Amino acid sequence: MNPWRRLGEFDALIAGGALLVMLLVPLLEIVLRPLFGSGIDNAPVLVQHCGLLLAMFGALLAERGLHLSALGAGFTASTNPLVRNSAVVFGKASAAVLCGMLAQASWTFVTTEMEMPRDIAYGIAGWMFEIAMPVGFALLGLKLASRITPNLAGRVALALALPAAGYAFAQHFDGSSLPIWPFALWLTLILFCGAPIFAVLGGLALALFWSEGQPLASVPLSHYQITVNPSLPALPLFTLAGLLFARTGAAARLGEVFTAAFGSGVAGTAIAAAVLCSFFTAFTGGSGVTILALGGLLLPLLTKAGFPEQRGISLVTSASALGVLLAPSVPLIMYAIIARVPINTMFLAGVLPAVLMVACLLLVGGYLRRGGIATVNREKEPKTKSLGSALWVAKWELLAPVVAIGSLVSGIATPTESAALTAMYALLTQSIAHRELDWPHFRKTLVDCAEVIGGIMLILGMALGLTNYLVDAGIPDAAIEWVQSVLPNKFAFLIALNLFLLLAGALMEIYAAIVVLVPLLLPVALAYGIDPVHFGVIFLANIEMGFLCPPAGMNIYFASAMFAKPIRYVAAAVLPAVFAMFIGALIISALPFLATWLPQAFGVH
Repeated sequence: MNPWRRLGEFDALIAGGALLVMLLVPLLEIVLRPLFGSGIDNAPVLVQHCGLLLAMFGALLAERGLHLSALGAGFTASTNPLVRNSAVVFGKASAAVLCGMLAQASWTFVTTEMEMPRDIAYGIAGWMFEIAMPVGFALLGLKLASRITPNLAGRVALALALPAAGYAFAQHFDGSSLPIWPFALWLTLILFCGAPIFAVLGGLALALFWSEGQPLASVPLSHYQITVNPSLPALPLFTLAGLLFARTGAAARLGEVFTAAFGSGVAGTAIAAAVLCSFFTAFTGGSGVTILALGGLLLPLLTKAGFPEQRGISLVTSASALGVLLAPSVPLIMYAIIARVPINTMFLAGVLPAVLMVACLLLVGGYLRRGGIATVNREKEPKTKSLGSALWVAKWELLAPVVAIGSLVSGIATPTESAALTAMYALLTQSIAHRELDWPHFRKTLVDCAEVIGGIMLILGMALGLTNYLVDAGIPDAAIEWVQSVLPNKFAFLIALNLFLLLAGALMEIYAAIVVLVPLLLPVALAYGIDPVHFGVIFLANIEMGFLCPPAGMNIYFASAMFAKPIRYVAAAVLPAVFAMFIGALIISALPFLATWLPQAFGVH
């Protein structure tokens, strides 16, 4: 390999290495505790700080793969070349400047930590991990700026000048009071010019702290707090487990099970597709991954059963959003962390609502009706495996939820250890039992997981900086007073909440929505006597619909790419599904026992 290319891929080495440490250390803890009465010194803290390395260098991977989340195409999709090119330049240049500002704020935070260093483990000081923040933001700014022009000299000049300009501006005005409205206008414009969401959220947080004359280091402090949260390592480890299954024939084996269980007719195939998509999304951590992994498998099955192509695409695209409520989905864990609800409680709380949402999708969405279904020659259809045979072949995949949920609910393992066990279980079963995973594939999966999680955690960190400002400013208290003056009772609030969250899901990336909106809306819900577990299920049931609604509805974009169909075609196809899921969310809102019964039955609520 070209040495310069190898040097340029150091981000994959650091991010993948950090994820590997996060996998192995909890497993060693599980083994060492019973043998010696104690494990590795400060192991949880060490794992949490590896999460910071994963966040920053995983974000660099996401940038290299052009996977940093944006609101949507906006002006960059304009048919006018001048508008389109100007939007791209303005969006990337502004994001590079904002990265320079965040690098300066992060460096200020790190220098204060250097003055009074804290020992993490084995003589390693905390600032040695924290320095990843200024370095990471500076490199992100450099990379974003270098994409503005193909000219080599121009790329170098912009890569050095734009982040440096942001750094100098932040350094000069740190602690000063600046008006917020110029920043608000600028950030709104770059949001529609395709700037990454993390840059817009981080810029808004900086602007708010500037408006109060407060130190900018509060923003990287928030990013540090969320990335070293004790429960956060469960996110990348459960995602790694899901991606390991997605990289092998696990999807096909599970497809055989559900097809054999529900039959190969119209109704059976529809139920099998919906259940399989939900199950797979819960493990992979992203509905887009499910569409890419299962779309090529399920659409032919649906069309063979008699579904018109558009209806089949609609079912796969919409059902892939439903796994958000099933353990061990990343949004479910994220809500538990932000709302300070036990993760095992949320795992149990989502089961019945998830079943209801699947039922609503199939029944209200009309996917079980025979109207509009094509006539199929059953004699030419290949026979499916018997249920017993399919269960035996997919036994390792079907046991994965038992490992994930059972180890956590039983109290045998912490959330991080449970996630590590599940990831190692996926690795061993797919590499040894099925012989479908070797070291090169595992290494690539580590890097891909780091890329996915890095982009997410960067958004979370910036969103938490914004949230902390809003909480300190007393916004939740003001929201409680205003909402109670407008909505007289709990049921009016629940209806308004569902409508608001549906809109928010269409406009916000799901992880940013969780971090920003939960701290603001949860106190209002508590004021109406709504249980935080019930609120969490309502929140996620509505936000998952955002996957199907432009402009932030990522399932539409994934399905458009996967099935080679226009975005409008896919968006029109999923409209019945959105209505059906909204009906399901209203039912969940009206019947709190759907969320609270299982946790109470298992004594974890």
